[in-house]
Amino acid sequence: MRDLVYVAAVTATADGRALWLGGIAVPNRRLVLRWLRRQALRLADGHGRDLPPASPWLRARDVRQVTFHGFDAPEGLRAWAGDDERQDEAICALERGFPALLTVADPAVGLCVTLAGWAVGSGDPPPLRLREEN
Repeated sequence: MRDLVYVAAVTATADGRALWLGGIAVPNRRLVLRWLRRQALRLADGHGRDLPPASPWLRARDVRQVTFHGFDAPEGLRAWAGDDERQDEAICALERGFPALLTVADPAVGLCVTLAGWAVGSGDPPPLRLREEN
């Protein structure tokens, strides 16, 4: 059995409350980033309709659906997932032992969705919000 040394999670916060949307533990940082990108695109593509079916990849549980009221958050998720430079920054952060974080906001209802990945044993999990995209 391979060691699961990285964790990825997606959370939502609203009205000071945090909600766990899903997560996964994997053996390397590339799989963390792959899963986070998939979840970002699933959430963005699910805006205004049902999400695509769960992934068979590594028996990964895909995140629960979030209802966005505006287009800012879905477009922020889509932009992050499709930006090679930002993906390189995330991989480099994980490689150096730092968390990879993205938070997008839906200002219409005060909802924030955070995607995070970090190495197990690198200390506490990252905060729910660090970098915000509008």
